[in-house]
Amino acid sequence: MTGPIVLPEPVWLAREDDHVTRMRRWTTPHQRRRSRGEKHPVLDFLFTYYSHRPGHLERWQPGPGVVLEGASARRFLDRKGYVETPDGVMLDPAGFTEGRARTAEFVLGLLSATASRAPRLSCFGLHEWAMVYRESANEVRHSQLPLRLGSAGTDGVVESLEIRCGHFDAFRFFTEPARPRNTLRPERENQAEFEQPGCLHANMDLFKWAYKLDPFVPAELVGDCFELAADIRALDMRASPYDLAAFGYSPVRIETPEGRAEYARAQAGFAQRAAPLREHLIAHCQRLLRELMKVPATRGKQL
Repeated sequence: MTGPIVLPEPVWLAREDDHVTRMRRWTTPHQRRRSRGEKHPVLDFLFTYYSHRPGHLERWQPGPGVVLEGASARRFLDRKGYVETPDGVMLDPAGFTEGRARTAEFVLGLLSATASRAPRLSCFGLHEWAMVYRESANEVRHSQLPLRLGSAGTDGVVESLEIRCGHFDAFRFFTEPARPRNTLRPERENQAEFEQPGCLHANMDLFKWAYKLDPFVPAELVGDCFELAADIRALDMRASPYDLAAFGYSPVRIETPEGRAEYARAQAGFAQRAAPLREHLIAHCQRLLRELMKVPATRGKQL
């Protein structure tokens, strides 16, 4: 095992301040909206579908194998899992339990399988349309928002285009009439067989896999994955059937050839942006398993 990295107090305090400032760009507006009882159909998803609370997102942590120098580091001892060493304070490697190792193995396997495939850019965000297909107005997921094409027009788009959604956590929200229209049959048990790096939701979920390893992942990596998820979420909803003009979002009209081309270009850009974060998480899981559990590093088994 490699020796710990020792961070002088001014260095890690600056990193902590940078992280908190960056995350408060997102957490502060969310908390203000919540205090006023306001819902945001795009951004709330980042704090409701994903379970990482705003306070945890803001909280800086160095990850494993890092010693924090200085008197200020002693406040980390108030958190679960930190210990004092002769050089400072660090995350206790003993906290990487068998349960955490199983999580790291799953994440490693899933992300390795995803990274092994070429991006597929032909889904055009139809999962959001399939979630409202043939639903009554009061049953639509975001019933406070109008549908750009109305119910009949929305149903017509679903019926005119091929749906190829391979992401289980999107597919499971399809309406019953829409499910048979999907040419793929993703399930929780075969998730790693269907994940591919062009999928918006697979790339948003990098945030989930990063915080699932908390606190054994640096806060900056969690923050990078969160910001990617936030940007992807905007495209996800701009390409949806909802009219989001009141919230300042222009539509990506995937019901037209031009809109589908725009969507595919943006999707390809996000796939490129997600790739190094996915590789970073893969390498991090390998390191955790190799150094903290003495498990040889591999590309990961497919689960």
